[in-house]
Amino acid sequence: MTDNTLAAFETLAVTLDARGIANLVLDRPDKHNAMNATMIDELHTAASLLAVDERVRAVVLSANGKTFCAGGDLGWMQDQAKKDRAGKIAGARKLADMLSALNVLPKPLIGKVHSNAFGGGVGLMSVCDIVLVVEGAKFGLTETKLGLIPATIGPFVVDRMGSGYARQVFFTAKSFDTDFALRSGLASKISSDLDQDVEAELAAILQTKPGAVASAKALCQTLSGEITPETIEQTIEALADRWESEEAREGIAAFFEKRSG
Repeated sequence: MTDNTLAAFETLAVTLDARGIANLVLDRPDKHNAMNATMIDELHTAASLLAVDERVRAVVLSANGKTFCAGGDLGWMQDQAKKDRAGKIAGARKLADMLSALNVLPKPLIGKVHSNAFGGGVGLMSVCDIVLVVEGAKFGLTETKLGLIPATIGPFVVDRMGSGYARQVFFTAKSFDTDFALRSGLASKISSDLDQDVEAELAAILQTKPGAVASAKALCQTLSGEITPETIEQTIEALADRWESEEAREGIAAFFEKRSG
């Protein structure tokens, strides 16, 4: 079965097979698939293309390299730190818009998580409909170590995990394992064979009607409490506030200077 490239990207590989299965692959392995401005923009563009392509029945989100997604790219973080408040807000809004586009994608989105995910990587998992994780993977939201908060990804993570579980990881910055990810709802299944388990999910999806699937997905999001533009704006402002705090200035400086904050 030959996969066809849907579009050319710098940080992603996006292909479509004969069944209508799109593979959306994070492709910055040398950077542990950390998200920079280019990847954020390209993920948003890819989500928009996949949403309107009638050939696409389902999307599998995966990654090349040792790490699923290390979160925010260090260079991107440094650039964000140097911007004024308006610039920080614009950067956060791009991340929020990208996650929103994936979250409302009218096709099933399966996360194939073969290794660790932190920060924005947990955000990507949270906007998937089904998340299969390999045993031994580690996850975490470490923003508070830098004086920041997981604000932009927050609505999606809380919607996925619920407030009770989110409170256990939002401010402790402790990593958590696949068992916690499964209990919290972040993960759908701990897999010993990701390829086989992804195929099993796809086989079921391919037996359904795409219009009904899109409507059912939209219904789930409505019933669970739709993430509104107002909510997104609140998180963006909250993150900008933290970026401008003395804690964050010191914490980020210490991190990049490799000293204790």
